[in-house]
Amino acid sequence: MRESTREHWRNYWVTYADADELYSTEGRIIEQLSAVSPIRRQRVLEVGAGSGRDSVALVRLGGEVFVLDYVQSSLGVIRAAAETAGVRAHLVCADATRMPFRGESFDIVFHQGLMEHFRDPSGLLHENRRVLKKQGVLLVDVPQRYHIYTVVKHALIFVGKWFAGWETEYTVGSLEKLVTSHGFRVERSYGDWMVPGFFYRGLRYVLRKLSITVLPKYPEGIPMLRRAAEGFRSWFRKKRLAFYTFAVIGTVARKE
Repeated sequence: MRESTREHWRNYWVTYADADELYSTEGRIIEQLSAVSPIRRQRVLEVGAGSGRDSVALVRLGGEVFVLDYVQSSLGVIRAAAETAGVRAHLVCADATRMPFRGESFDIVFHQGLMEHFRDPSGLLHENRRVLKKQGVLLVDVPQRYHIYTVVKHALIFVGKWFAGWETEYTVGSLEKLVTSHGFRVERSYGDWMVPGFFYRGLRYVLRKLSITVLPKYPEGIPMLRRAAEGFRSWFRKKRLAFYTFAVIGTVARKE
């Protein structure tokens, strides 16, 4: 059975130590958390922190931020990002299902790009709930099921070439149901597209593997078309149907 292992992530963060080369969450984590909770003077925990760039942004907004990951190579990337930004975050190397924190320690807990690597996420969500204060906020951000990314990902998993070993995905309905079943009340769900798109990112990745760096991380595009696309996305994003076109979705909930 294929699985996502510690070794996969140790190697990944050694290879991608330059976090600036990775596509960020484009501010959606900060936007969604800020919409439901103040950040200033809040105790915040990012679980499975990866590059930690959202946590660095939350420190800048006045949060007391802890970042947890179970590989030191990830924490090394985060430490470098925090030092570059001139901020301080508390770095913790530990298992997300057995976190070294007392119960009800945090006002906000979030993870992005983490839960999809768990075949059974119950242990993760149970720990999320344990360390959150009553009425504390949980944000879970995962891949959306109906996307070309999913097709390509599962093909690579099948042939043993997926960088993380194994990964799943969710619909907005299944994500909300899962979070609710673990003692949370959903306040809002959201989603976002890949910008630039999947095929552009894929082509850029392949070219860089060949040491060809002609494609910029974010293409400028044609201004008129770019504005039209942004206007359409702003309108369509509010439709429930949009959830079945997003690349990523998330749910923000409170501990009951």
